[in-house]
Amino acid sequence: MGTPDFAVSTLSALINSGHEIACVYAQPPRASGRGLQLRPTPVHAFAESQGIEVRTPISLKSAGEQQRFADLKADAAVVVAYGLLLPQAVLDAPKYGCFNVHASLLPRWRGAAPIQRAIMAGDAETGVTIMRMEAGLDTGPLLKVGRMPIGPETTASSLHDELAVLGSQLIVEVLQNPSVHGINQSAEGVTYAKKIEKAEAHVDFSQSALEVRNHIHGLSPFPGAWCMANGARVKILQCRIVEQSGSVGEMLDDELTVACGSSALRFTSLQREGKGVMDAATFLRGFSLPKGMRLT
Repeated sequence: MGTPDFAVSTLSALINSGHEIACVYAQPPRASGRGLQLRPTPVHAFAESQGIEVRTPISLKSAGEQQRFADLKADAAVVVAYGLLLPQAVLDAPKYGCFNVHASLLPRWRGAAPIQRAIMAGDAETGVTIMRMEAGLDTGPLLKVGRMPIGPETTASSLHDELAVLGSQLIVEVLQNPSVHGINQSAEGVTYAKKIEKAEAHVDFSQSALEVRNHIHGLSPFPGAWCMANGARVKILQCRIVEQSGSVGEMLDDELTVACGSSALRFTSLQREGKGVMDAATFLRGFSLPKGMRLT
């Protein structure tokens, strides 16, 4: 049971490790592109390419949908960023229960956007937790945990890809002994990774360079942290801290260095509206951000 790219790695690993996939559940196809055509989600498309039945209910609350799920007589359900609430009847249906692949070190960052929130908060590490699911939001017993450092160049995109692979490896290990009970989560250290809102993406250069960098990298590539430069909206996708200082938001040189509340940042990957992602040199060939200009 999964929907986005992050879940495809797990489905592929389950197939390759010899598990029989009785069925795949994914969110319904969504309108996208210029023609707003309905397109299957990544998990849906991959499952169909493997000849696996795909179901896309808009809800699992009805007795009929719950019975259809129970009729699969599954040994286990593996849930990865599915996006639908699983009622108790669904949680109870598989022989060994439902296993969740969650991209954080639970109980830190329960909820919708754990990858982004870990980077934005400046966490030194994150990881993947395999959890036996309960009715609460990411509250079940911990079965296996894998850790991964967050470095100064880590973005949501790079961390997403690394954690997707790590999660797929861990769930295959867990399913070798699916009856293990696990360890109850601590009541301490609980945080919630609320959904990313587009309004959060505007960069506040009055923060420290470290805070701004974490904000930028946590939102890269989507929705992309942005600022206004000479009347144009510019997304900043990657940057690094440099030891310079100046007035907040001021360009300090001709190499895309901007002053923050403390220290400064040098942009290394950017995107103008309607354009593709560019490195700094390519960006500067088509758009000037001269020394003394102020970003807002």
